[in-house]
Amino acid sequence: MRIDKYLKLARIIKRRTIAQEACDHQRVSVNGKPAKSSTIVKIGDIIEIRFGTQTSKYEVLEIKEHVKKEETNNLYRIL
Repeated sequence: MRIDKYLKLARIIKRRTIAQEACDHQRVSVNGKPAKSSTIVKIGDIIEIRFGTQTSKYEVLEIKEHVKKEETNNLYRIL
């Protein structure tokens, strides 16, 4: 699954266009490498997002095409 779609689906970032912009400005990295919005995410990948001075790390636990709001916490783990 593309990283911009995953970030929106997991509700880490509210909108897919914002996720795409974050990737374009090199604020998102996967496994320590800068990620383009088309980067493919796999189970076990570590996603790092930088907004301002704050950095958040997430580990991908599951990938699904459709998810209910209550189940989004099962998709990733905050590191």
